[in-house]
Order: sequence, then structure tokens, then C-alpha cells
Amino acid sequence: MAADATTQELRTALEEERGSLRAQLAELGHGAKGLDYDPNFADSSQVTAERGENETLVNKLLETLLEVEHALAKFDDGSYGVCENCGKEIAGARLEAKPEARLCIDCAAAARSRR
Repeated sequence: MAADATTQELRTALEEERGSLRAQLAELGHGAKGLDYDPNFADSSQVTAERGENETLVNKLLETLLEVEHALAKFDDGSYGVCENCGKEIAGARLEAKPEARLCIDCAAAARSRR
């Protein structure tokens, strides 16, 4: 895994990203009940369009939040920086570019080629 200072920087970046994602979800009205809309709004077509756009954005933010939280959990269990496929160390440059990376570059490339 990367050097301790870099590892702490990556953890801090992930924690900041988690906070940012949670704030964005809150701004979009996503809470325990999902997205919140005013049912009394007069222009239902505008509400429908806005709802579709927001749901797409919320789903992407939630997906990213899950990846970030997964990476933070790996810090806690000591497996951060280890490829979930082959078990080899993920290169520091890859983790710096994508701190939530689950796979080393070789396994990620192989997974993309199978799609």
C-alpha cells in the first residue's frame, strides 16, 4: 500500500468526498423517504421532468457514496489498497487518481474488456 502520509491523505480525501456527496443529496431533497416533492405544485409536467432528472442524479450520487463508504470500510478492516480480484497491491498512482478503486489497473482493464 502507499506510504502512511499518502494513505492518510487518501482517507481524508474519501471522508471529504463522503461529506460532499451527503450534502449534495440533502440539497436535492434526498432523505430517509427518498426524494421529497411538493404534491400541490401546479405544473405536474415540470415536476415530472424535474423528478426524473433528480432521480438520475441522486442514483449516481448514491452509487458513488456507496463506493466511497466501501473504501473507508476497507481502511477500517486493513484491506485498503488491495485488489479485490487478484489480491495484489493497487498502485499508489491509481489510488491517488481514484481513491475508491476496488481493482488494480490490470484487473480493471480486464473487467472493462469483458463488458
